[in-house]
Amino acid sequence: MSIAKHGASIWRSEIVLALLATLVAFAVNAWAGFPQLTNAHGDNDNLLRLVEVRDFLAGQGWFDLHQYRMGLEGGFVMHWSRLVDAPIAAIILAATALTGSMALAENVAQVLWPALLFCLAVFFITRAARNFAGEAAVLPAVIVGAAALHFIGIFSPGALDHHNVQLTLTIASLSLLLEATMRGPAALFSGVCAALMLAVGMETAPYVATIGACVALLFAFDADGERRIARDFGVGFAGASALVFVTTVPVSAWSQAQCDAFSTVQFVVAVLAGTGLAAIASIEAVGRTRRLVSLGILALALGTVVMVLFPQCLAAPYANLDPRLKELWLDHVDEAQSLFNLVAQDPARVAARYVTPAVALVLMALRLGRGGWRRQDSLVGALLVVAFVVSAWQVRGSTFSVALAVIPLSAWIASWRQRAETSGSSSVALRMAAVWLVSVNAVWTGAAAAAAVAFEADKTAANDSGADMACQRQASFAALGGVPDTTVLAISNLGSPILAYSDHRVFAGPYHRNIAGDLLALDTFLGSSTAARAVVATHHVGLVAVCRGNAESALLTAKAPQGFLAGLMRGSVPEWLEPVTPISGGSLELYRVRLGR
Repeated sequence: MSIAKHGASIWRSEIVLALLATLVAFAVNAWAGFPQLTNAHGDNDNLLRLVEVRDFLAGQGWFDLHQYRMGLEGGFVMHWSRLVDAPIAAIILAATALTGSMALAENVAQVLWPALLFCLAVFFITRAARNFAGEAAVLPAVIVGAAALHFIGIFSPGALDHHNVQLTLTIASLSLLLEATMRGPAALFSGVCAALMLAVGMETAPYVATIGACVALLFAFDADGERRIARDFGVGFAGASALVFVTTVPVSAWSQAQCDAFSTVQFVVAVLAGTGLAAIASIEAVGRTRRLVSLGILALALGTVVMVLFPQCLAAPYANLDPRLKELWLDHVDEAQSLFNLVAQDPARVAARYVTPAVALVLMALRLGRGGWRRQDSLVGALLVVAFVVSAWQVRGSTFSVALAVIPLSAWIASWRQRAETSGSSSVALRMAAVWLVSVNAVWTGAAAAAAVAFEADKTAANDSGADMACQRQASFAALGGVPDTTVLAISNLGSPILAYSDHRVFAGPYHRNIAGDLLALDTFLGSSTAARAVVATHHVGLVAVCRGNAESALLTAKAPQGFLAGLMRGSVPEWLEPVTPISGGSLELYRVRLGR
């Protein structure tokens, strides 16, 4: 069999394995009845992405990223990318044409889009494991990788947020670089994936920088083997960044620097970095010292450009956030918690999110200690370390570290499988089974859940009512449909569900660009009933929505026991409001503003 035919055969087998893993995950979700389609489980981003796609399909412009139904009058501009909206919208259009129902088409998209990304992620994890540790690592990569991706939750039905896209692109970029020593455009496509990672969201900037630095340093120390890879990666990165800029940023905004979204900042840095790397790699017969100096000058130039032209982007991501929003919103966002906070507050979650990456880091350290370090180890090890550091800062980074950990863990399992096959010893077989169990993230997730039940029985019983989840169920918002469209005063956690399940508008939503709307709602709920009445009249509010089971409601009530929201929570309804729905204790409660009162 020729090399080309053998390579095609490997690709087909890996695609089949990824499809099988996807079908298994699909069957599990189908058996559960796709509960995420009627209960967002508190994920506001998935709901707002659906709203954004609906607005796009309804005629809102490609370059117009305003969310007109959230914030103060006129809305605010979201920092998300149309690159994620477009494929979801395409699925909805196609499914609508086939079924004749937009509602059914949206459900199809909410199931199909995450499933497609899941399949691609498993495929690229499998390819990465094969190129990292050989054929024996393929089966472990499929099983461990699929389990990890399933249980981190970002590929579940209804997951329309961009984090699954970012993770898939990161794994794809790494996988393509691992096989880039062979002929072909793998390095070029890796650069394209890196550019798309930035275009989709700035959360991946550390991983893009790590991948680019690895490519540059590998070239600096091994010009003969890495020259073409560095050149192609640079061309792909710069070219895709330029294409993204002209197709997603309107000409009127080309001079506007946005630190939290793809704009002239990211465009300038990406094009300079990519073309600079490609140019240096294109120079033949340059010694290692001159390569290092050239790359150092490029890095210095990039740093100077950012410091001189875009110094505002060197600040912390939420440096300009109002202290009140930081205290009462950001500090309570689950995915923004640090490892140190989790150790003190939720140790069970630490086991679920950090154990397998920590084991993978130990394996990489042992590999380094034994010598024989390879380019594959540099790429995988560097990305894994950065992902773990990011996850220690904010738990959201653990989705990347858990997925990347699958590669060295698969190699570990493969080595023990080979030992078990050759030795025939029962003790070796038991050790291999233990290695399998340690490597599967779901095992740690289950153990953590069991520990939480065993050691926090009181806490579990206290939260057993599920009142907080009732605040996110679609059925809880049914009453909104019977009220004429108006502006709803509600806490930020209810903002996205209200937009997704009705045609009303809201002030608050958990988004850092919606500072004015969030502060207005926050101050209104914390202030007096008299002050709230003035706000309602000034901003033409027609409804006030409350959900007693929501954690944010409890937080604001504790912050201002005599405030407007606290009064509503106690059942003290001012005369200028009248109940639309009965007080339930868990579901959404609506109060209509009485005109003239």
